[in-house]
Amino acid sequence: MLVSHETPNAYLEQSRRYNDYDYCLVHLCDTYPEYLQFYKDSIAKGREVLLDNSIFELGEAYDSAQFAYRVQEIKPTYYVVPDVLEDCDLTMKSWLNFDREFRYRSNLPGMAIGVVQGKTFEELVDCYKFMSERADYIAISFDYSYYQITGLGRSKLEKMMDGRIQFIRRLMTEGIWNERKPHHLLGCSLAREFKAYRGVGSIRSCDTSNPVTAALDGERYINGIGLLDHKPAVKLADQIEAEYDNDTLHLINFNTQEFKYLIHG
Repeated sequence: MLVSHETPNAYLEQSRRYNDYDYCLVHLCDTYPEYLQFYKDSIAKGREVLLDNSIFELGEAYDSAQFAYRVQEIKPTYYVVPDVLEDCDLTMKSWLNFDREFRYRSNLPGMAIGVVQGKTFEELVDCYKFMSERADYIAISFDYSYYQITGLGRSKLEKMMDGRIQFIRRLMTEGIWNERKPHHLLGCSLAREFKAYRGVGSIRSCDTSNPVTAALDGERYINGIGLLDHKPAVKLADQIEAEYDNDTLHLINFNTQEFKYLIHG
């Protein structure tokens, strides 16, 4: 599984050492020219770049027309087609509209990632099947409210962690999971979740700022666990201007190494 951790501007150059590919939040390109240039340079260097529509940070997906413009500008390896949080029907409608208005008409470069959305298992399955037929890549988020119903654990974070594990296992058990398509895991609640996916080759990639935001808070990962029972409260996008510090960089390197151990053993 390839991994990328969103990183403050001050550490972007160093991030190529611990990231397998580079993960770009599209809305930050509007404010930080150096951030935008970093991802253009990554493409020029032959690195993979995933352009995200910033729905987790903004609460709703970035404007579709402006997003298509950024796809043309950056030419990412993959991009997340604008979706609608936990709304199966509107997410599928958004996909079809983006397909019609931008993806084919403008001949957008890169592979299109379709995000599975919904509030119930049935809605999530409907959206999964829709994306399985149309998207180049399928993404599954960490924070569906559905996980609070099905996930086991003492805390909300543990329930969300277990909920995604159980959801993916059920898709596989019921023959819905498409082994022929690459899958991406958007974010995480607790890092130790990724132990559950060792050997699942169709889960090709994941992204999470967890080990980086933990380091920015001065927190050190516990071997084989990550953070024990919590996650940093502040989103990485809100720490994008964090200043460079050697001790913090050392902690980022340690935490990101530990995260790869969680994935690969």
